[in-house]
Amino acid sequence: MSEAIAKELTIGELSERSGVPASALRFYERQGLIDSRRTTGNQRRYHRTTLRRVAFIRASQSVGIPLSVIGGVLAFLPEGVPPTREFWVRASECWSEEINARIERMERMRDRFTECIGCGCLSFEQCVLVNPGDTLAQQGPGPRRLLEP
Repeated sequence: MSEAIAKELTIGELSERSGVPASALRFYERQGLIDSRRTTGNQRRYHRTTLRRVAFIRASQSVGIPLSVIGGVLAFLPEGVPPTREFWVRASECWSEEINARIERMERMRDRFTECIGCGCLSFEQCVLVNPGDTLAQQGPGPRRLLEP
């Protein structure tokens, strides 16, 4: 006879099942990304559907979406309702522009990185050619050529 699947998980069970450390789960909870109820002994209990929320958070983070943005999207879900496939599709459509911009920045960095880091350091032979007199310093700190659109 098979065991019944529990509707609630302890933080340890959620951590083990999701692959997310308990410390990160507590952080997610403090940020309002997931929620739990407390037992009379003040122990956290998570509804089983929290696994989907955590999976959504991790998948979103893996493509570089900040937690603040993830939280804003999760706020559209009614309390206790896990993300669905349709929800993920809508969220990913919203993030397509941001993801594409990140891809473009990364491609630009890849293409320019070996030529010049664009910081005005004058340490590479080409810096004299692409940044004579350290003119990039007037635009501000950091790798200016890599940051420009």
